[in-house]
Amino acid sequence: MSLIRLSDCHLSPAEPAVAQKEELGNLPVWDLSDLYKGMDAPEVAADLAWAAKEAEALKVRFKDRIAEVAATPEGGKTLAEAIRTAEQIEDRLGRLISYAGLLYAQDNTNPANGKFYGDIQERITAISTDLLFLSLELNRIDDDVLARALETPELAHYAPWLRDLRAMRPYQLSDEVETLLHEKSVTGRAAWNRLFDETMARLTFDVGGDTLTLEAALNRLSEKDRAKREEAAHALARTFRQNLPLFTLITNTLAKDKEIEDRKRGFTDIAQSRHIANRVEPEVVEALASSVRRAYPHLSHRYYAMKAKWLGLERLDYWDRNAPLPQSDDRIIPWEHARDIVLDAYRGFTPGMADIASRFFEHGWIDAPVRPGKASGAFAHPTVPSAHPFVLVNYQGKTRDVMTLAHELGHGVHQVLAAKQGPLMADTPLTLAETASVFGEMLTFRKLLADAPDKARRKAMLASKVEDMLNTVVRQTAFYTFERRIHTARREGELTSDDIGSIWLEVQGESLGPAIHLGEGYDTYWCYISHFIHAPFYVYAYAFGDCLVNSLYAVYEQAQEGFAERYFEMLSAGGTLRHKELLAPFGLDASDPAFWDRGLSLIGRFIDELEAME
Repeated sequence: MSLIRLSDCHLSPAEPAVAQKEELGNLPVWDLSDLYKGMDAPEVAADLAWAAKEAEALKVRFKDRIAEVAATPEGGKTLAEAIRTAEQIEDRLGRLISYAGLLYAQDNTNPANGKFYGDIQERITAISTDLLFLSLELNRIDDDVLARALETPELAHYAPWLRDLRAMRPYQLSDEVETLLHEKSVTGRAAWNRLFDETMARLTFDVGGDTLTLEAALNRLSEKDRAKREEAAHALARTFRQNLPLFTLITNTLAKDKEIEDRKRGFTDIAQSRHIANRVEPEVVEALASSVRRAYPHLSHRYYAMKAKWLGLERLDYWDRNAPLPQSDDRIIPWEHARDIVLDAYRGFTPGMADIASRFFEHGWIDAPVRPGKASGAFAHPTVPSAHPFVLVNYQGKTRDVMTLAHELGHGVHQVLAAKQGPLMADTPLTLAETASVFGEMLTFRKLLADAPDKARRKAMLASKVEDMLNTVVRQTAFYTFERRIHTARREGELTSDDIGSIWLEVQGESLGPAIHLGEGYDTYWCYISHFIHAPFYVYAYAFGDCLVNSLYAVYEQAQEGFAERYFEMLSAGGTLRHKELLAPFGLDASDPAFWDRGLSLIGRFIDELEAME
């Protein structure tokens, strides 16, 4: 059970400098009282006590008896009762860790928040240890015995969850080892994750005399003034390099930790555990990655060569990659206008989508201001089905901020719809979790593009969208390649900072192409990508979602009648269906290698259109 579900994090591209508060309007801050009134609320202690008591009672009643119970005539009903009880406990524990995690995300430099999160994490780890037997023993039931038990309607309800649980059956270790790994997680990977987060939150960057946080310093990389971009780039590299020994140690430790567990479980590929968690076949991921790599010259290499010409440069430096075009609209978009843009775009698709998204604005489910100690980037956290999701953004008033808001609200709508599946089956694999978010982004982009007042504005918007898609598809695929190379190399021994930096430069050079000069300092930029730390091999989910949505949107444009209803059914399924089943009603098949080429072709067509505007 994790603090912040990284499946719902969105690493948005760097934005221009922070706007003045009065320009942005009244930015909302979370109201977490729907979860708990405060860290010292009596309900916190009461829920911990209730969960501990129920977990212990479930263990006493069923431990070492699950296989025996399954073989009885009433086995299906009894197993369903045990799973339902565990599900209720999971919901309560999920509420607790969600609250602690959201407080921590608001300000992870606050010692009280850090202590509360750490304490809750320890208590939940202890309580959930008593539930661990259930999944371990369910996986030891013979297939034919479970098949008979699943004929009972009560247990059949949990068939998708059991299917996904048993995918790990071949890799399950002894009960003693599984318990040890579970209990030590709080002092192992979770502790290294927390060290990374708190270190990043405390870093400061001296940019032109201004002392900035990571988020604000990255924002300077999208200034129109090239000298300011270069100044920010060097400041980032300078601070990264000062802290590189720590980030190198964290990376080496977590990669080795993963290698040990992978080896003990018998995984044959370094990303196999992620593929299983994503409920996607390795060959599908390889088909995606191969298609994207083949498209590098036609997509990113071609686009950045065009951009260099637009900016009057022979070659871009790495701090020019996200530079706005000279004709870009740099007006500040107030929060209220951003809200209207996204809701109008959603409403144009179907009123039901806008109705759900409106709740986030109306009920304090969004935290928008940039501030010290706050988590960077953006995410949507589903919390638990008995509550509702929360969205975090760092809103600075630019078009890309509006797109990020649309992205996270897409997640939010998805999470609201999937909640009916309950705590065990509402969760969607990362690959499909990105579908709703990218679709929401596409709806919003199409609306903004349709409202563009002239050709120059259309070109700037189209270029911005292409860059977002390259960041989502090309860049994230390169991240996946980088991770594979790092984890492979780590198996041969510890990596130095220079080793990691060399692999980073080589992989980034391949993906971005010869039109971008990856100069001094860029070799350190791998260190701030939190996904490498929190969720190894997560990143291909972005490329999966973007290409999938490109194909899905094409279906929508060709036949809009009944599409919204099918789309809502897909989102409402949560984690109960696999990608083949979810995409079948749209006539799409992600296992077909040509599927990914079709998705990538949309980016190519956008670049063609930009080329024709020159």
